[in-house]
Amino acid sequence: MDIVTRPVEPYEYEELGELTAQAYLLDGLLDFGESDAYLGRLRDVAGRAAAAEVLVAVERGTVLGGVTFVPGPGPMADIAGPDEAEIRMLAVARAGRGRGAGEALVRACVDRARAIEGCRRIVLSTQRTMRSAHRVYERLGFTRTPERDWNPLPDLDDIMLLTYELTL
Repeated sequence: MDIVTRPVEPYEYEELGELTAQAYLLDGLLDFGESDAYLGRLRDVAGRAAAAEVLVAVERGTVLGGVTFVPGPGPMADIAGPDEAEIRMLAVARAGRGRGAGEALVRACVDRARAIEGCRRIVLSTQRTMRSAHRVYERLGFTRTPERDWNPLPDLDDIMLLTYELTL
């Protein structure tokens, strides 16, 4: 496996944004499809990179996937507390799946969290249908935290994000 994880370069913002948007769309993860407001946030890699760290998994010059690493509470955090880092918007292109790109990105986030003084946990939110991602998280030692599950759209009863954490 020749997959390398590294910070995204500005010339890759558009490519990663579209890769992320397409991964969510093709997997049926956006409740409102092309009209889902979250689609714009997925495509806005420059905005994410300004507020957090965006990483890519690259193999022979091809971007296979990306993730947003949030080092603590702030504008990009959904659930991270004061002593927690957070993983957001993990996406792998279909061509890169099953080859370790997603796991490499999660491991890179865990390594970054461990390097932050005072960081005790890394947390994340995921959808019920993201079973492949759940297997990666669990293989890496993440455990479910159902008491932290939450609904990003409280006006809609049927949307619930599952949460995981890894104690560092």
